[in-house]
Amino acid sequence: MAEQVGDYVLRRLREWGVEQVFAYPGDGINGLVTAWGRADNQPQFVQARHEEMAAFQAVGYAKFSGRVGVCMATSGPGAIHLLNGLYDAKLDHVPVVAIVGQTERSAMGGAYQQEVDLQALFKDVASDYLVEVNVPEQLPNALDRAFRTALTRRAPTALIIPSDLQTEEYQPPAHAFKQVPSSPPGLAAPIVLPDEAAVGQAAEILNAGERVAILIGQGARGAATEVQRVAEVLGAGVAKALLGKDVLSDELPYVTGSIGLLGTRPSYELMRDCDTLLIVGSNFPYSQFLPEFGKARGVQIDLDGSLIGMRYPTEVNIVADAGHALRALLPRLTEKADRSWRETIEKNVAGWWRTMEQQAMLDAKPINPMRIVWELSERLPLDAIVTADSGSAANWYARHLRIRGDVRGSLSGTLATMGPAVPYAIGAKFAHPGRPAIALTGDGAMQMNGMAELLTVARYAPGWSDPRCVICVLHNNDLNQVTWELRAMGGAPKFEESQTLPEVSYAQFAQGLGLDGITVQKPEELGPAWDRALTADRPTVLDVHCDPEVPPIPPHATLEEAKSVLQAVLKGDPSGLHLIAQGAKTKLRELRPGR
Repeated sequence: MAEQVGDYVLRRLREWGVEQVFAYPGDGINGLVTAWGRADNQPQFVQARHEEMAAFQAVGYAKFSGRVGVCMATSGPGAIHLLNGLYDAKLDHVPVVAIVGQTERSAMGGAYQQEVDLQALFKDVASDYLVEVNVPEQLPNALDRAFRTALTRRAPTALIIPSDLQTEEYQPPAHAFKQVPSSPPGLAAPIVLPDEAAVGQAAEILNAGERVAILIGQGARGAATEVQRVAEVLGAGVAKALLGKDVLSDELPYVTGSIGLLGTRPSYELMRDCDTLLIVGSNFPYSQFLPEFGKARGVQIDLDGSLIGMRYPTEVNIVADAGHALRALLPRLTEKADRSWRETIEKNVAGWWRTMEQQAMLDAKPINPMRIVWELSERLPLDAIVTADSGSAANWYARHLRIRGDVRGSLSGTLATMGPAVPYAIGAKFAHPGRPAIALTGDGAMQMNGMAELLTVARYAPGWSDPRCVICVLHNNDLNQVTWELRAMGGAPKFEESQTLPEVSYAQFAQGLGLDGITVQKPEELGPAWDRALTADRPTVLDVHCDPEVPPIPPHATLEEAKSVLQAVLKGDPSGLHLIAQGAKTKLRELRPGR
């Protein structure tokens, strides 16, 4: 039998080292699906419950493997469903290749069923590379370019293959005019070295500083050792943007933790009081959390020149690989003799972790959500992969989870979309089937799509060498982050019709699928529940009933925000008195730790 286009696409994916494709079938990709049947399911077709979840799974896989994630969907509605996950990849700079079907070529332009202008649809999200394949000879070049562009630009790319083309006989491009052959799969990533003059200028600025702060993001992941050495020489503190939370261990005494609205007080104080700022591999967007303009001199190192010098008026901008730039910088740095700045940072960090424990242990009705993550952090496996959803779960992940060992973690850092925690964890399990994965999600995201993806977990868990995949649901029957935003930003009371969620037992739902399900309703049950989940022989859902009125108070909370919350209470917030009491207890522990 002659090789069809569908057969060739799967063969080329295998040649690129692709082991899984996260997908959902439809008649727009029937030619590819039938090719899978002939290919003995190689690469593995991982069936999500929804195309958006397939895209999130590909993003999670790419984030935790360092390789390209691949997702696939049918034409029309299937392709449309991919968009949210692909935008998550675009905004977090993650390499993902999307392969989508399309109406038969003879029907295009004829208002055919499910016909959508896919090139217009994907024009923005796949702006780095988007192509429709209309003859077999366009392959392999189109597929190869999609992979090489995704890797080079750290971005999603898209390949559109009409359904009738998928079953045509594959013809390779000839060595002829207007035919484009391709090299074998593979890409040797370039090493971008720093400009020596810029390194010298950066060293002068950093040596002149008396109170140096370092901000790192995910771009510093390959340079963790160098960041530590620079911080030691300069006596600096290190704050972490949320996507860089897992770059450095929180056991280092000078690591101040997350920065920003979900950040820590030591990070806030580090930026407030520093006189010199070194930014490494971060495009942290909120300049209000950086030093006041004119108060600190700045140096930035980033691989992407288009993102450099745009968040803070840095004097020296070095476009280079972070590790190489820092290694070139280190011999030129002078060790700070005065360690008083470092001592202040370490004192603040130690005090903050004590405060976090005290806040987590405060009584609540029925369970303090901070304690959920604190108890996890106390027993976190050193090779765990932790995902967090957007919403209040992200607050507790950002502040209470202590990174150490080889722990990895991520969330939707820039798009901040609801729903990726569970599919990220699924992608992580395919990237590292021998490591435990833990998803922290609110009940809103769980109802939105997480419950359906438990079916995916149950289906594929038998193939994972380590079956531990823990889905922890913060069960408070409230769209909690938005509720607090209404109070703190608009002075509006909780509107129950929009904010209150219907009651459901997530543990019983999991048990119905053959997973372990644990309901936790008392604080003293929480630690043992984590112990059971982290030693289980199957995936587990922790259904933790927690208090929605424990406030996610930022370290820089302003008087205006406090006034807004008070206005919400006075306007008749249904939980007014309780939220005031919880907020006062929480803030008191921050202002007067140990009392």
